[in-house]
Amino acid sequence: MKIKFNDIANAISVASGVTLAGIIGVGSYVYLNKDAIIDDIKDAAIESVVGGMGGGGLGGDLPIGAPDLASPTPQASAPVPPSSGGMALPVPSSAL
Repeated sequence: MKIKFNDIANAISVASGVTLAGIIGVGSYVYLNKDAIIDDIKDAAIESVVGGMGGGGLGGDLPIGAPDLASPTPQASAPVPPSSGGMALPVPSSAL
């Protein structure tokens, strides 16, 4: 049996057509259902954020291990400005 160029070209053509039909099918599905897909992703993102809070809500008690946040007079410290030496980047005196 001899394979002709026509047979190879036909096989490539069929494979190309099947691939194109799959791409069009998936693209059409995503386009037609984009709102539902976006809503599902939003719901999943919100659930992952809210689910990690524990207790199922934004209000409520502080988690165990945070007693300093519950004290009536918290001890706040001011941010420390960087010192003149150390790891600071030098300021160039001229652009050239």
